[in-house]
Amino acid sequence: MVETIDSTTELRERILALKRRLNAVIVAHNYQRPEVQDVADFVGDSLELARRTRDVEADVIVFCGVHFMAENAVILNPTRTVLLAEGSAGCPMADMIDVDDLREWRQRYPQAAVVCYVNSTAAVKAESDICCTSANAVKVVESLPHEEVLFIPDQHLGHYVSTKTSKRIILYPGFCITHVRLTAKQVIRAKELHPQAPVVVHPECTAEVIALADAVLSTSQMVKYATQSPAQTLLIGTEEGLLHRLRKENPAKAFYLISNSMFCPNMKRTKLETVLKTMELGCNAIAIPEEIRVKALGALDRMLAVA
Repeated sequence: MVETIDSTTELRERILALKRRLNAVIVAHNYQRPEVQDVADFVGDSLELARRTRDVEADVIVFCGVHFMAENAVILNPTRTVLLAEGSAGCPMADMIDVDDLREWRQRYPQAAVVCYVNSTAAVKAESDICCTSANAVKVVESLPHEEVLFIPDQHLGHYVSTKTSKRIILYPGFCITHVRLTAKQVIRAKELHPQAPVVVHPECTAEVIALADAVLSTSQMVKYATQSPAQTLLIGTEEGLLHRLRKENPAKAFYLISNSMFCPNMKRTKLETVLKTMELGCNAIAIPEEIRVKALGALDRMLAVA
């Protein structure tokens, strides 16, 4: 059934009233549905949102994203209640590695430092030397004294980093199921349709796609790039949810998704109805054992000290 404007308005009003009653803050990832982004206090990438919540006075953090993102918020905000707006929203890439896998790979490469992409579970972060984001991965790798780096779990971001450093990057074979759908053929076709438009893609894309891009950026970097670029038309190679924010903040510019396949079903599990239900019931609270949280925080803090 298609939701009417009136029901959307009612859901928004009920969510906002409940937010005030709970002294809550609502944060939404850039890939969330437009109506979910619009009800949030902050919209951004996963670590950006977790850090922003540190600076607000709130008892409850309602995280509209996927499980590892809510875990990041818990790691950085241990005294607050963190609710994942949709409890079933996970991340296939984060699930591609667990602690046993990482320990096995560490044994294979005992001289390598483990750099862990923040798109991972708290338990895996806790077993890593340092975390990174898609925006600072190169800087983090370059900061290490090690000549070998085991990069987990995203092989494509890791490969991109390997082209920007002289260090040996060992790639764990994880990947984002959304970004790997984008093909070089699709990029070429989009460029034919919009030859003057710069191609902006996420570093989770394949090397073949990255080779055709004018800029390789995280979602937060894409937002800045779009605002600062003189181009009036841009081709975007990341999950389609980002286009809502790009268009909202740059109404005079045109943004085209390179491929309609850039859709994350896990991100889209969250709806206004689920946000409201989670807040009403106080369900989907995220908990991390303190020993794991402290170790994961160490990996994040080491990253934050670098970038």
